Amino acid sequence: MAQIFHEKDASLDSVKGKTIAVIGYGAQGRAQALMMHDSGLNVVVGIRPGKSADNAKADGLKTLSVAEAAEKADIIHVLLPDEVQGTIYEKEILPHLKPGKVLGFSHGFNIVFKKIVPPEGVDVIMVAPKAPGTEERKRYLEGFGVPALIAIEKDSSGKAKDIALGLAKAMRFTKAGVFECTFAQETYSDLFGEQSVLCGGTAELIKAGFETLTERGYPPEIAYFECLHELKLIVDLINEGGIEHMWDVVSNTAEYGGRTRGKAIITPETKKSMGKLLDDIESGKFAEEWISEYRSGAKNFSELRKLDSEHLIEKTGKEIRALFEKE
Repeated sequence: MAQIFHEKDASLDSVKGKTIAVIGYGAQGRAQALMMHDSGLNVVVGIRPGKSADNAKADGLKTLSVAEAAEKADIIHVLLPDEVQGTIYEKEILPHLKPGKVLGFSHGFNIVFKKIVPPEGVDVIMVAPKAPGTEERKRYLEGFGVPALIAIEKDSSGKAKDIALGLAKAMRFTKAGVFECTFAQETYSDLFGEQSVLCGGTAELIKAGFETLTERGYPPEIAYFECLHELKLIVDLINEGGIEHMWDVVSNTAEYGGRTRGKAIITPETKKSMGKLLDDIESGKFAEEWISEYRSGAKNFSELRKLDSEHLIEKTGKEIRALFEKE
């Protein structure tokens, strides 16, 4: 089992007095920068001029260019989208990455697939919260935190784990529990979960169920409720107490039907497809495909977005959700 760290296992002493540059100010950048700042750490935001930079200033944070932030920082925490990290790293971070500095991430994509290869003498760490940025910030303000992962890729200083745990403690992740893993374990499992279950698998399952009902003549509104709207209720039950808790709460009819028919949907062939998907992730095939798609203009990606946005379930959902909006 993975080692789990809590409050007593971490100290802010490892990061106090250091300048921490958060590179990027999206959902994760904002949440993590504010949590560390509010815990008394010296945080600057490395960002280009624009709306995100304006938001950081409005939040009371000091902003610099990415290059200036990387030059001044002891810890450079990169929270940019995966597809742009490599280019920005080469141009604006690497020239200022000297021995003794720490390079941090919240996802291992660019390290694992060698889009970023740090120089010698630099610590390379990961502090990866397992929640969206908005939820992290909410739990922090409540006095608690979300679970997180830490990983150490390079420990040139001999203090890399202490620093990772110090950052995690500052963001109150150690209140919930911090699990240690490797960069590869986090990256491969994260991509696999997104593609097979959380995002890709779930979206396709919802659409397939919706289409099956509507193609048989059922009203799209009914299909939407049964295949999308109620999904949150079921996921909340599973998140609250596990799969068996969900079975305990739903009706006996739902439980019997689900237990006896679910395997007709998720078959051994489905599991084989998941294995192939994981093979493509572990081999680097997916990473190469995605970076190539992005750098070539993302035409296929844009077309996929367009097609899915025009699906009947999106139009139906928009109309139904409007019914629940408060006047």
